Amino acid sequence: MRRIVASPEVDSSIRIPIRPGKKLPVPAVSAALGMAVSYYSYPFLITAGPGRYFLLSLFFLLVAIVGFLRTLNSFPGNKRAALKKTGILAVAAAAGFSLGIAARRSVSGSAEMGLGIERVIAVSGVLREDPRSLQGGSGMGILELTGCTAQGGIRASARGNITVFFPSESIPRLKEFGRGCEIYIDGSFANSVNAGREPLFRASSLHVVKPAPALETFRTSLRNGLLERFQNRQGRKYLSGSPPVWGSLASALLLGVRDDLDVALSEGFRNSGCSHVLALSGMHLAILSGVLAFLLRRPLGIRWASLLGAVFIVFYVFVAGSQPSLVRAAIMYLIGTIALWGFLKGKPLSLLCMAFIIQLLFQGGTGISLSFILSYLALFGILTVGESLRALSRGRLPEFLGGGLCASIGAFVLTAPVVAFYFGSLRPIGILAGLIVAPLSSVFMILALAALAASFLPFPLWDALDFILTWLYRLLETLVSLMGGVPGLTFSNPLYVLIFSILFWFGILLLQKRDSLQRNSIASFN
Repeated sequence: MRRIVASPEVDSSIRIPIRPGKKLPVPAVSAALGMAVSYYSYPFLITAGPGRYFLLSLFFLLVAIVGFLRTLNSFPGNKRAALKKTGILAVAAAAGFSLGIAARRSVSGSAEMGLGIERVIAVSGVLREDPRSLQGGSGMGILELTGCTAQGGIRASARGNITVFFPSESIPRLKEFGRGCEIYIDGSFANSVNAGREPLFRASSLHVVKPAPALETFRTSLRNGLLERFQNRQGRKYLSGSPPVWGSLASALLLGVRDDLDVALSEGFRNSGCSHVLALSGMHLAILSGVLAFLLRRPLGIRWASLLGAVFIVFYVFVAGSQPSLVRAAIMYLIGTIALWGFLKGKPLSLLCMAFIIQLLFQGGTGISLSFILSYLALFGILTVGESLRALSRGRLPEFLGGGLCASIGAFVLTAPVVAFYFGSLRPIGILAGLIVAPLSSVFMILALAALAASFLPFPLWDALDFILTWLYRLLETLVSLMGGVPGLTFSNPLYVLIFSILFWFGILLLQKRDSLQRNSIASFN
């Protein structure tokens, strides 16, 4: 059978030649860019004067110019096709811009109460997240307000979300009822709602008015049962009278619960630049879905295994909680499953941009959280700067080393301005530390899953896994402690970090372009 290949000399009305290796601009990327611009510049858009229209016009003009140059590079000699593709990209950017405004407007503002905040002595509402334990035994949670009470028993309606600090004696009861329960809290506000900060309420006592709905109650029961598996041995307390030393890390990596995590270990992860390892994200979903695919791929095939994996991912997110980075990874997995069935093109950058659009549309309030911003910037850096570095290092560094190192650098460069802005310092040691800590943490997760399964079995498999996990926990503890001792970089002005990141990115793109031209100019051997 003869293979028919489209030639560049063929009439463009019949076939549009595309240069091999050139990446065609994707509308999803333009839409996500427009959405990000409008979402994060929304306060400026509604307060600025006529100059905002000039800046918006400049933005769309820039998108059109860059899009045209990229499409013209993909459609050489065919300006009509390039203009058509540029028009599609401009429309996608405009649509994303409108969606960004709608998503930001859906974000609830400051808490609104029918009484003066200085008079409020009690609030009532629904617990929106799983309560967290803090150092010293106290806890905190997010409450969606339904009402407030002043002195003399005067009550009024209220709405919005507030952060509540709970006394230590109320935490076990809160964790028992879990997310979705309705509570009444006595206490007072620690700051003013109108001060431009999130209102903080310090509770002195609480009363559970109404338990959570049946589905949320089932979730809390299942979640607490899984956590207790790391505290018990096949239903019985450990002979030593204490839970395994690695149980708190397993709870953090598998369910995102860091309440009992050792303070020194937590600080070690943070100081070594490996805090992202503890945040449930794509790495954790990749391990869980990988284990499931390993078990199901041979009997069911890759497509049906991916479909069952998608069902499992949805259930896992329901149990673990809707952390922004975890939701992002789950959306990308679900879109990737659709692509695997042939309904979409599974380009990683497109999947990331589609996940960004979907998550902001359905969870508009998460877009302003630091974990959301860092999660998307890190993966965007891996897929852009990291891939450019990987192309440069191909043939110069071993693939097993170059792939991870380039991805780590890409994530660091793109997240550095935000980290410097919020924390005033950077930990470059994280570029190298992640190459060691992340794989070890992945092995730890797999063994912890095996230990969880072994806790349901009558066989003495747990003892062997307990020994290995304890040894691996001590190794991770030592590594993050040593790497955390490397001093970081302190910045008084994060603008310098932003300038460096931009210049570094453009420098890598120029080097990649030059390297590509040089490699293509080398004549092949006959």
